[in-house]
Amino acid sequence: MKFKRKPGAAQDGFSRILANTGWLLGGKGVGALLSIAYLAIVTRTLGVADFGRFALVLSAATVIKTVVSFDSWQIIVRYGQMHLARDDGDALNRVLRFCILIDLASAVAGGVVAAAIILLLGDLLALPPGMGLQAWLFCMVMMITIRSSPTGILRLFDRFDSAAFAETMIPVGRMIGALMALALMPTITGYLIAWGAAELLCAVAYWWLALRVGRDRIGRWRAGRAWDARAENPGIVGFLTATNLQTTLSSVGQQVAVLIVGLFVGPTGAGLYRLANQLANSLTKISGLLSRSIFVELSRSHAQGTEALGLLFRRTNRLALIAGAVIIALIVTIGRPLLGFIAGPEFLPGYPLLLLLGVSACIELIGVSYRPLLMATDRAGLSLRITFASTLLLLGLQAALLPLYGTVGAAAANIVASIAGVAMMGVASRRAVTG
Repeated sequence: MKFKRKPGAAQDGFSRILANTGWLLGGKGVGALLSIAYLAIVTRTLGVADFGRFALVLSAATVIKTVVSFDSWQIIVRYGQMHLARDDGDALNRVLRFCILIDLASAVAGGVVAAAIILLLGDLLALPPGMGLQAWLFCMVMMITIRSSPTGILRLFDRFDSAAFAETMIPVGRMIGALMALALMPTITGYLIAWGAAELLCAVAYWWLALRVGRDRIGRWRAGRAWDARAENPGIVGFLTATNLQTTLSSVGQQVAVLIVGLFVGPTGAGLYRLANQLANSLTKISGLLSRSIFVELSRSHAQGTEALGLLFRRTNRLALIAGAVIIALIVTIGRPLLGFIAGPEFLPGYPLLLLLGVSACIELIGVSYRPLLMATDRAGLSLRITFASTLLLLGLQAALLPLYGTVGAAAANIVASIAGVAMMGVASRRAVTG
């Protein structure tokens, strides 16, 4: 596979974005269909209150994983291309091992944080008696299945098809696990076991495919020390820190919202909010998929100058705008019937939440190319500051609106924060392209 690009290859870059997003979207399409089925099983089996408790455990584990983990795949893509251009597989291997060490340290830190949260805040999570240990074990499974490093290898070598296959292991595993839990243990514990097994299956698939794709191209595993990557790749620590904080801030607001709702209105409200948020995100999965593909191509186009970069940026913007408009129309027309079909009539009060959270997610989709552009043009710090400001705005609005308007107020806060964040990112991105 060749990694050198000719100047003026913005059209090729855009074609690769579409192709790679297509592979990811194909995998997510399978996941979306399966998620409808396993969500129906879980919600109808547990009911609103127990599904809310289940959602609180999932959200707590996701928050912890997001806070302590790093987007090391971006490190591999960003710095690995330089080593590939020089045909230096050993240097690439040191970058990979450096990222693996970071992921392992994140898992240890996550286990400690999870134990502290469950011990100190177990009552606030409204967990049934004796379920604290189970929640901690589930959190540990989430920590040890961090798969950012193998994801980076697959994306570095443009194997988005393999990544899409590995990613489908989560919905496939959840579907199989949900059916087994329904037959053998239709409780919160049974579904936590199913969700944890799906995470393990996905991690194994990612590593198997990454090692198969990389083979001799990722160098020798004993070539120098992993920590040598810091000196060989100037700026790697700062870039790693910025990507971690940015991912944490952009994700933590969504997951913390479920916990905040649970604290204010109890497990039932948290369950409705979680289900609406999950369905809204399912309809806007293309946002995250485009972002991953866009970052890879913008990183490659950055060296070609502002003309190629700007052309690719404008093309992706138009694509995101069309996708956002289509998805908003889908939420308005089929959102309520879909919610009732999946979860049953007792979850229909969550439709206003689905509508508000769906609009918020589509606003984020419209600005999907902004953050990858800032990261690819060495403006990670600026992107981090904007993300911090929009997350702070989101949490502040939720704290102010939730006591007054309940879960609807918390969902409306997402729209305001999304508009502000996308506007700030848009201004910064256009300056990056023109400046």
